Amino acid sequence: MAKSENQKLKLLYIVDILEKESDEEHPMAMQTLIDRLAEFDIKAERKSVYNDIDCLCTFGYDIIHIAGKNGGYYMGSRRFSLPELKLLVDAVQSSKFITVKKSRELISKLSDMVSRYDAGHLNRQVDVFNRVKTMNESIYYNVDYLHRAMNNNHEITFKYFDLNYKKEKVLRHEGRIYRVSPWSLCWDDENYYLISYDDEMSQIRHFRVDKMTDIRESKEMRKGKDVFSEFDRADYSKQVFGMFSGKSEPVVLRCRKSLAHILFDRFGSNLSVRSVDGEYFEVTVKIVASRPFFSWVFQFGGDINIVSPQAVINEYKELLVNVNNMII
Repeated sequence: MAKSENQKLKLLYIVDILEKESDEEHPMAMQTLIDRLAEFDIKAERKSVYNDIDCLCTFGYDIIHIAGKNGGYYMGSRRFSLPELKLLVDAVQSSKFITVKKSRELISKLSDMVSRYDAGHLNRQVDVFNRVKTMNESIYYNVDYLHRAMNNNHEITFKYFDLNYKKEKVLRHEGRIYRVSPWSLCWDDENYYLISYDDEMSQIRHFRVDKMTDIRESKEMRKGKDVFSEFDRADYSKQVFGMFSGKSEPVVLRCRKSLAHILFDRFGSNLSVRSVDGEYFEVTVKIVASRPFFSWVFQFGGDINIVSPQAVINEYKELLVNVNNMII
């Protein structure tokens, strides 16, 4: 009898079957493996399959054999363990910048990396989270476009939009085309941001990637290399609360000592601390004085206060007065 075309693929099918249909708690008996190969029109005898498995083990596959009545073969170590994949599924599912559709596609691909028994554990996690997800399906490809432009050291052009109350896209500045030099991508406050240099404005600017559209890679070389030579992405995200644009400046904060961990979590543990009295200490942080920053200060009910500069204090007071006047 002539061999089928699939006969040449026997080794690959053995790997695929064991990866998808076996694990430590579900070893596959030799006869079951032979029967599964037959479903793919692959003729196999026990001796040849034994040799195939030895060959795969020599190559590096961790195929474990359990002797006994209920024994069999299963794929031992895999590229990712189940706990590692659960972490990745959690990250994908809880990320606002990945759409629901793309989340399910990615989780489905991650599920293919474990047995069908363990895949059930991953699929059950899909509906655990009820997070706000972006409506921009193209973000997955926007990130790829941006990386490609950065790798090619080129500027980009794009349009930027917001959603109105009807959930319609409204282009900013009447559809004006933005031109910037992309230098870094940052995941902050559950959103993906492009950090770039605007040569026309001579400053660093950031943009929500899910709000960018019509991205084009320019043939112009990137600008701002000197500015970004010492750029610290972590420091930048600490300074810019909620990625709210503006000019950063040193601000002195007075904090109750019992909340020291709050400041260190937000700004890092390298802050220079000055003790004021038994209950409070002061630190100087470099931030953008914005409403997200003022909201952060306000939530501590006076246990963290702005000491200087006076202009920032005045802006904070004005905001509090305006909010108070709106309360009915």
